[in-house]
Amino acid sequence: MKKILLILTLALIALSACRNEDLIDDNSYDNDTDSYDSTVVDLSTYPDWSTATHSNDVAPDFETVFPQNEVMRFDITISSSNYSALYSNLSSEMSSSGSSRPGMMAEDTDYDLLWVPATLTFNETDWYNVGLRFKGNSSLKSAYQSGNGKLSFKLDFDQFEDDYPALKNQRFYGFKQLNLNNNYDDESLMREKVGADLFRQFGLAAANTSFCVVYVDYGSGSQYFGVYTLVEEVDNTVINTQFNDGSGNLYKPDGDAASFAANTFDTDEMEIKTNEDTATYADVRSLYNVLHRTTRTSDTEAWKSELESILDVDNFLKWLAANIVIQNWDTYGNMTHNYYLYNNPVNSLLTWIPWDNNEAFQTGKQSGALSMNLQSVSSSWPLISYLMDIPEYEASYEAYMKQFINEVFIPADMISTYESYYDLLKEYAYAERSGYTYIYSDAYFDSGVSTLKTHVQSRNDAVNNYVD
Repeated sequence: MKKILLILTLALIALSACRNEDLIDDNSYDNDTDSYDSTVVDLSTYPDWSTATHSNDVAPDFETVFPQNEVMRFDITISSSNYSALYSNLSSEMSSSGSSRPGMMAEDTDYDLLWVPATLTFNETDWYNVGLRFKGNSSLKSAYQSGNGKLSFKLDFDQFEDDYPALKNQRFYGFKQLNLNNNYDDESLMREKVGADLFRQFGLAAANTSFCVVYVDYGSGSQYFGVYTLVEEVDNTVINTQFNDGSGNLYKPDGDAASFAANTFDTDEMEIKTNEDTATYADVRSLYNVLHRTTRTSDTEAWKSELESILDVDNFLKWLAANIVIQNWDTYGNMTHNYYLYNNPVNSLLTWIPWDNNEAFQTGKQSGALSMNLQSVSSSWPLISYLMDIPEYEASYEAYMKQFINEVFIPADMISTYESYYDLLKEYAYAERSGYTYIYSDAYFDSGVSTLKTHVQSRNDAVNNYVD
C-alpha cells in the first residue's frame, strides 16, 4: 500500500511540474485566497489576456491607470440590445424612485441599476465581458431628464465571472472596479480630480483619479462621449493601499442616518461595503450613541474621551477644514451622502473618507457652501455642530484651515496646476458635442478654468482674514 501511495504521489508531482506556465486546459482556482490562476485562460478565445493586464495575481498598477500628465482613451463596445436595456432599466428606476428625495437617491441603495456585459479597449488591448452600469445620484437623474447622453459608468471587471468562469477575478491592471465620472455640472472638467488630489496631499485618504476620454459603440459605430474622470473604488484599493490594514468595516452612509442627527440611526442607510456577512453595525451605532450622550454638556471631558475612542476626531477636523476651504458643498453639513467611514483596524477608529468632488470650488447651489465659522450649522449635523462647541476642536479646525492654505492650497501652485490641466484637456473639451456635454460652448470651458484660478486666491484671503 505504501508503495502504491508513493507512486501516486510522485505521479501527481510530475503532473504538476508539467503544467505550462502560460496556458493550461483546466479551470484552476486558489480556494484559499480566491485568486485566479491566470494560466487557465484560453488565449484563442481571449487573445489579449495577460497576467500583468488582466489577472488578479498582480498589485494595482497606479502608474498605468492613474497617470497625471496625460488623457487616456477608453473604448466601450456594447450590444444595441444591452444598451437599450440599460436605458429601459434606468427609466423604470426613475419612475419608481418617486420625488420624496429629489436629487438625493443613493447610487447603489435606492436604484437597482442593471449590469450588462461590455468590452473595454485600452491601448489596443481588450477586457472581456466587463460589467457596466450607469451610476450617480442627482447627476444621473438630471442627465436622464434633460436627455444628456454623457452619463457616468461603473465598471466591474469580474461582474459576470459566473457566466464566464474562465474570466474569474478578471482585473484591469490589478483593479476590480473603476468609476467613469462624467464631470457633471463642471465646466472646467477638473473639480472631481483636483478635489481628491488635494485631500490626499493633505494627508487624508481619498481616491486616486486621472483624466480620460470615453468612446462608446452601442451598435452604430464609435460615439464620442467626452471627457471623464477615472476614479478609484474606495472599498478595494483605497482601503488596501492607503491604510496599513484593509480588513476593517467600510460604510457608505446615505439618507437621513448619514447626518447622525438625533433619532435618525438606521442600519439600512449605513450601507456596508466590506465584511457584509459579519456586519453588526456596532461601530457606527456606537458613534451615534456617543454623539448624543448627555455627558456632552454635563461632563465634556468624559464625552470627548469616549468620542475619541470610536471616531478619529483629528482626521475629521482635518477633512472639515480642507472641505470648507475648497467650498465642497455637496456633502456632510448640507447633504446626507458623499463620504465613507472606515473602521481602521490599526486603531479601531472610524476614519472619514471624502467622496464625489465635482461640486467643489464654488459657493454652491441649494443650501450653498458652509461659512468658515460654521455657525449656521444646526444640531441636525452633530459631527460639525457638537464638535465646534468644544473650544479645543474649534481651534484644531482653524489651525488645519491655515495649514491647508499654507502647504497645499497655494495660489501659485494651484494656478500652475489649472493651467497645465487646461492645456491637457482643451482639445478634448472643445471636441465635446451637443447632447454629450455640460460645457455648451468652448467659452464655458475657458471660463470654468478662469473661475478656479480666481477662487483659490479668494479662499486663501478668506482664511487669512478669518483666522488672523
